[in-house]
Amino acid sequence: MSTPRTAYRAAILYSLADPSEVGLDASYAYFDDGLLVVDDGRITAVGPAAELLPTLAPDTEVVTYTDALITPGFIDTHIHFPQTGMIGSYGEQLLDWLETYTFPCERQFADKAHADEVAKRFLGELLRNGTTTALVFGSVHPESVDALFEEAERLDLRLIAGKVMMDRNAPDYLTDTADSSYRDSKALIERWHGKGRLHYAVTPRFAPTSTPEQLAAAGRLLEEHPGVYLHTHLSENLKEIDWVKALYPERNGYLDVYDHYRLLGERSVFAHGVHLCDAECQRLAETGSAVAFCPTSNLFLGSGLFNLPQAERFGVRVGLGTDVGAGTSFSLLATLNEAYKVMQLQDVRLHPFKSLYLATLGGARALRLEERIGSLAPGHDADFVVLDYKATPLLDYRLQQSRSIEETLFVLTTLGDDRVVRETYAAGRCVHRR
Repeated sequence: MSTPRTAYRAAILYSLADPSEVGLDASYAYFDDGLLVVDDGRITAVGPAAELLPTLAPDTEVVTYTDALITPGFIDTHIHFPQTGMIGSYGEQLLDWLETYTFPCERQFADKAHADEVAKRFLGELLRNGTTTALVFGSVHPESVDALFEEAERLDLRLIAGKVMMDRNAPDYLTDTADSSYRDSKALIERWHGKGRLHYAVTPRFAPTSTPEQLAAAGRLLEEHPGVYLHTHLSENLKEIDWVKALYPERNGYLDVYDHYRLLGERSVFAHGVHLCDAECQRLAETGSAVAFCPTSNLFLGSGLFNLPQAERFGVRVGLGTDVGAGTSFSLLATLNEAYKVMQLQDVRLHPFKSLYLATLGGARALRLEERIGSLAPGHDADFVVLDYKATPLLDYRLQQSRSIEETLFVLTTLGDDRVVRETYAAGRCVHRR
């Protein structure tokens, strides 16, 4: 889908690198009066407006925003599409919560019409919250993935998703087999992976709901289709970890189960990782695997606190995930609010520039897509959001007291939610306007 050359003028902020690697001052670019130039869905220039305006071609449209900040589109590295209708379900810890709420809700996605309806609502919520790329769990039904990719293709979004593989320890109405999950996943890969801006993720739910045969089938899919992703859960809950040990007594821990079946790699993303030991972090880093930090769901289900400094110490790539529906918001701004508190409970300060990194470039690096998304540097896809400083009366008043972009960013991540997102752009096209 081609788009005309357009320049967007506002304050502009984006990450250049991980602050834990290069320091705070070298980790970001900020232009108080900036210009972002977009041509045919790609960013061609970014910098001070005073310098770039005289260089524009005569036919370039200039769109000016006042009291606004342009950032890269947010990247959600772990979210469940079929759980949209059960977000905010009461109580329980992980395993009981799955049985009580999750599985009955996911049953509905055998109906393609239902999946189509929820796909529109789900992607609409992502865009309304400024999320332009997500790594998404479907249900066990291939229809769920078809519905999601069809709607994402219509909107020209960069999206990664997959059919859940689950052949034991789940209701009969939600289980497949090792063979059927392999066949269904392979057909979906051939139909969708690499089509437009779409990517496929091989998606065993987690080790307790897959037999050794099914995990081996997942490993075969990764070997046969280089470039696809692996998306699953890891070490979220202590009872879950004990269950894995009982099911796989021959293996040396939860991560070793996945490692044995060749599921670790540069496009493998493991959600949660709340209870990892140093050896597991070392192995994740060695294989180039990533972890999705999901603070709202970890707090909501009482699973524990993710140790971000531990992951950083070993060089593990970390993205941010809302984990809807255990997570309680589609907003990555609201998720960063919770992430700050999770770090505070561990006597660690999550700096605003680190928050920006996790929600944008960090997510892109976790997905191995940093050359295309997560930044506003020239050559990247024009996926960006326009954040409104006056979205609410309280936000407006509070930001009038701000003395720096650092303070402004922190306020946006503590008071902000979907109301802050004025516009969302994907590949240079406005896909949401508040």
